Amino acid sequence: MNGKAACALGIRQTALDPELGAFLRDVRPWAFILFAEACKSRDQVRALTAQLREAARHDAMIFVDQEGGRVARLKAPEWPLFPAPLAYGRVFEADEERGMEGCFLGHRLIAHELRDIGVDGDFAPVLDRPVSGADPIIGDRAFGADPDRISELGAAALAGLAAGGVAGCIKHLPGHGRAEADSHLALPRVTASRAALELDFAPFAALAEAPSAMTAHIVYEALDPVRPATCSPLVIEDVIRGEIGFHGLLMSDDLDMKALAEAVEGGLRERAETALRAGCDVVLQCSGSLEDMIETVKGVCPLDGQALVRARAVESFAKRAPLEFDVEAGWARLRELLAKQTVQA
Repeated sequence: MNGKAACALGIRQTALDPELGAFLRDVRPWAFILFAEACKSRDQVRALTAQLREAARHDAMIFVDQEGGRVARLKAPEWPLFPAPLAYGRVFEADEERGMEGCFLGHRLIAHELRDIGVDGDFAPVLDRPVSGADPIIGDRAFGADPDRISELGAAALAGLAAGGVAGCIKHLPGHGRAEADSHLALPRVTASRAALELDFAPFAALAEAPSAMTAHIVYEALDPVRPATCSPLVIEDVIRGEIGFHGLLMSDDLDMKALAEAVEGGLRERAETALRAGCDVVLQCSGSLEDMIETVKGVCPLDGQALVRARAVESFAKRAPLEFDVEAGWARLRELLAKQTVQA
């Protein structure tokens, strides 16, 4: 493929085998996503990230889901445990200044761990706003239910990642907090009115200058009664790009999720084509299977036009040198701020 392919491919092996390496050299994916199976030790991940960039034939972005709490691909004891985002929300509720400082420090420390192993993108923070009765898939991954609190803590999280030279990714636009099903397992439908949904849009609108964002595989009946946001030009153009005002790099959530399998007739090729046609700039395919990657890439085009401009902006953002930071002092202060939360260096 000429140019960088508009995809980010999941890696679940600790080192590249020759077959996968040859495929990546031909395809040149824009980015990679590391999963827990690929992350066993610091030295091993450093070697893997170097292999991936060499195989892709460019300084590819490498992302990981390292939100803290139950969503952490870098596992203890090799890496520190970080609190779930809701922990910062609870501190913020009692003392806004301490909550903001803790959230910044927690994400600055995450960035330190990521850059140390060659990772420069984090699929965080979650800006979803959970509501009563929703599926627990979001739960403590959110900072809370108040839009203003989510916005302020989300800004602190993005700033902490940026200070460490890591690009954040706000998710899941235009809001996953009302879903009554886990989109990994089924296609959720949200029946809330447009007026109610605007409360969910608010944190994303407040942080619309984030370098990248991820869509939700959810049907919002008040926005598009047929297609999930990932596949809906109406939602992407009118709501995400229009009302919310996000103009950065827009990535799909994982094409392998059952929600998208229900929404799009065909396989991974058709899902990739549908998401890109709808307005996503990059699609994610996360199974780690070479067979699945080959099928996905059949539906992927090279990055060009505004998508390429946005991708280059994320690269420039992430490739900056981290600001000076005293890691030991950072951990000590974080423990002090979150004295009643589980955090372990």
